[in-house]
Amino acid sequence: MKSLMLLWTMMAKELAIRCNTSATMDIKYIQGRCLHEGISFLTITLPTFGKDLQKGLDLGYVDHNLFQGFSWKGGLPKFLWGFLDRVFHRNTSVLLDNPDIEAIYAIRQLTLAFGKMLLPCTPERERKAFAAFVQCEQDVRRSWIQLDSSFKEEFKLVSGTLFGVMFSNLDREIRDGNIFPKHGPGAVAERYSSNEKYYRSSWTRRLEEVFPSGDYLVPNSRFWRELDSVDILEPDAEQPVRVISVPKTLETPRIIAIEPTAMQYAQQGLLDGFLRCLRKDPILSRMIGIDDQLPNQQMAREGSRDGSLATLDLSEASDRVSNQHVRLLFGNHFHLRMAVDATRSRKADVPGHGVIRLAKFASMGSAMCFPVEASVFLTLCFMGISHALNTPVTRQLIKEYAGRVRVYGDDIIVPVDCVDSVISVLESFGFVVNRNKSFWTGKFRESCGKEYYASDDVSVVKVRNLFPNDRKHVAETISIVSLRNQFYKAGLWTTVRWLDSFIEGRIKFFPTVHESSPVLGRHTFLDYEVQRMCPHLHRPLVKGYVVVGRPPVDELVGHGALLKYLLKRGIEPLSEGHLERAGRPRAVYTKLRWSPPF
Repeated sequence: MKSLMLLWTMMAKELAIRCNTSATMDIKYIQGRCLHEGISFLTITLPTFGKDLQKGLDLGYVDHNLFQGFSWKGGLPKFLWGFLDRVFHRNTSVLLDNPDIEAIYAIRQLTLAFGKMLLPCTPERERKAFAAFVQCEQDVRRSWIQLDSSFKEEFKLVSGTLFGVMFSNLDREIRDGNIFPKHGPGAVAERYSSNEKYYRSSWTRRLEEVFPSGDYLVPNSRFWRELDSVDILEPDAEQPVRVISVPKTLETPRIIAIEPTAMQYAQQGLLDGFLRCLRKDPILSRMIGIDDQLPNQQMAREGSRDGSLATLDLSEASDRVSNQHVRLLFGNHFHLRMAVDATRSRKADVPGHGVIRLAKFASMGSAMCFPVEASVFLTLCFMGISHALNTPVTRQLIKEYAGRVRVYGDDIIVPVDCVDSVISVLESFGFVVNRNKSFWTGKFRESCGKEYYASDDVSVVKVRNLFPNDRKHVAETISIVSLRNQFYKAGLWTTVRWLDSFIEGRIKFFPTVHESSPVLGRHTFLDYEVQRMCPHLHRPLVKGYVVVGRPPVDELVGHGALLKYLLKRGIEPLSEGHLERAGRPRAVYTKLRWSPPF
């Protein structure tokens, strides 16, 4: 806690100089609040202040409905008054005609820096999150029952216009047996190790109807006897997804679902086919993002510059996609609909609530969750555009809006002149638009981790872990070195120098290197450090700590080993010893060695 306070103090002093103001009283205020409220002030209360600033920027003014819990001086909160005074009028609370971009960045950096620390929530907050997961199921069922039948028919028509060609191609791929499954890198509900997945999978009756086990669980027909040990599960005996919580913020954890091995295996193959067909479509590939956030970020910047584009964020987006939405989406494509339904888990084991039947399509953790929810949201966006323009959705209309509409997960970008209609459609289908993180009236925009005001990047550096006491705290050491290098890129030089002195007190060797170097060191835009030349390769070397981790022992033999080789993607060879060791290292450590600084 003391180290975090010192970091905040250094940031405040440096940013105050950049904004030609003083942070002395703010530092005293922070020290007092942290003394009484602890780390929750940094991780919960301060981020709320930062979110209220964003709302004020979008509204064009601030009032006492914002910044609650902070005393006011005139028309602005006393806390960070010197910075706020350069953004809003001190008496009227109205946004200045030309607010100081540096002050906006400073307030955001000082208030949002600790909002996403990877710390466990209290048991009470965790229980509330699981209860909200179950409650969401009831909301999904209720919203579907209340949805007007005309909306359902319109959804089918619009999705057919958008995805008809692409889904037909994917339907043909499934029919012709061109879906190649694979095991993902993540955990599975049965808690199998990485290599165990290749020969200890069960199968389900629903999967058997679409993806026969003889084609997907053994390398070829010579190994048909191995199928005798495969347990074909009837629907009522299927393994439920295992619902868990992972750190997100101290206010609430993130709830995800761990899929059974068989489901994950088939989902990965279906996802691969979906992506192949998506990339072949020149229009849809511009409107749905799967693995590239940059277009969303560029469009958010454009929207902040000219106000033409709005950025929308949804709460519990994936958990509110009903399976009924998905049935409508794929209703005209028999093989695709069967495949998507067969790879969907129908039950979930929720801590404190037991096994429940799922109304949602899938939670985060399913390989098909991300692309399917993006397809649903894109359909709803064009329904909203159609209502706003009072015109049907045609291929020509889709082409016209291809550069102005984009969906990446629950990050949605639409034209401002259609935003009210799009929000209305989304809410009619049971989705919750997070209006605190959705922007369309001012010059602030946020999408895919980047924030802009009037086209200026005001994204902040965020602290992810507590600071290490010594080098034995490996995760914390890696995190603070990364934090130092992010501040370096952000230009907070005084803060960087303080972090350098802190890190040097924990690790003895901390050389100057380029970003591509494996060494834990100071990143630089200038020349890297050279301490000696390699006698064998004649390249520069520096002495520093390198992160090392070995995959756990996980032997794979027999038909499973052959299957792993045949399912390999790409031209890169499998790692050496992958049949003896596989999976994510259970622990990592740092090792001192001579390594290149680039």
